[in-house]
Amino acid sequence: MGHKKPTETTRSYLENAPLPNHGKTYTVVTHKEVIDNTLTLLKKSGFTVQREIYRANTNATIAQGIYHIYPSRSVDEDIINETELGMMFAWTNSYNKLVRFQCAIGAYVKVCYNGMVAGDMMNFKRKHTGSADYDVKVHLADQIKNAEKYYKRIIADKETLKSVGLSACQQAELVGRLFIEEDLLDSQQMSCVKSELDKPSYDYETASTSAWSFYNHVTHALKKAHPRDWLSDQQNFHDFMTANCLNNGLNLNAFEINTDNTDLGITMSDTDNAIEIDEDISHSILVQDVYMGR
Repeated sequence: MGHKKPTETTRSYLENAPLPNHGKTYTVVTHKEVIDNTLTLLKKSGFTVQREIYRANTNATIAQGIYHIYPSRSVDEDIINETELGMMFAWTNSYNKLVRFQCAIGAYVKVCYNGMVAGDMMNFKRKHTGSADYDVKVHLADQIKNAEKYYKRIIADKETLKSVGLSACQQAELVGRLFIEEDLLDSQQMSCVKSELDKPSYDYETASTSAWSFYNHVTHALKKAHPRDWLSDQQNFHDFMTANCLNNGLNLNAFEINTDNTDLGITMSDTDNAIEIDEDISHSILVQDVYMGR
C-alpha cells in the first residue's frame, strides 16, 4: 500500500541484481535460484510454462515471479475442460528484509490475467535465516506437487461465486470494508474498482450483480499492488470473499465454514520454519483469521 506502481521487468534483470550482505545470520535466497528451481520443478512435474511475468521494485530488492502454466499430463476432466481459468504459480522474494519468501499455486482469468490465490491453502512463507535456501526449494516442490488439487479447489470457488448475487449496495459495502477495515485497497485502487463497476474493462460472461464479476473488478485493481504485497493481497481478498459471500451469504450471524481440506488429499504438516507470526496483526485481520479458521 502506498507504493508506486510495480515495474514489469526481465528474468535477466532479476538474476543480475546485486546480492545483499546482512551478516552471518541472513541466508541469501537469490532470485536466480528461485527462478531456476521453479522452472526446473515445473518441467519435471509435467507443466508447460506458457507465460513468465517478472516484477520488481528499484534495484530488485523485492522481486516477484508469476508463471502461467498448463498441466500437460493431466487426465482430470475438470481441469481439461476448464476454459475460463488457467493455472498459475507465483513467488515473492526479497533482499532487503522487508518481506519473507512466499510462494503459492493459484489461477488467472484468461480474458484479463487477473489473479486468483486462495489463502487457506498451503502457501509458504519463510524468513531468510538458517536453511532457508534448502527449505524454499522443498516447499516449491510441495506446492507444485499439489498444484492440480489446489487448482480444482479454485475452479470450484469460481463456479460458486458465479451463483452468488450482490446488489449495488452490497458491493459498495464490501468495497468500503476492503478499504477501511481490511486495508486491502488504497485510494487509487478504490477509484479503479469504481470505474470497473461503472464500465467493466472485460466481459466475464456473467451478470454484473454476480460475486464473480465483483471479484474480478477488485483483482483487476489489485494488479496495481506493489510486488511485496501482491501475493498476500490476493490471498487475503480470496479469504474475504470466501468468508463473506461463499460461506455465509453476507450474514455474519449465520457464519459456518468448512476448513476440512480432506478432499484435497494433502497430508503435509506445518513446521516451525513455515509458520509466520505477525506481531502487528490488526483486529480486523484477527477477526478474519477466526472466520477462516486459521
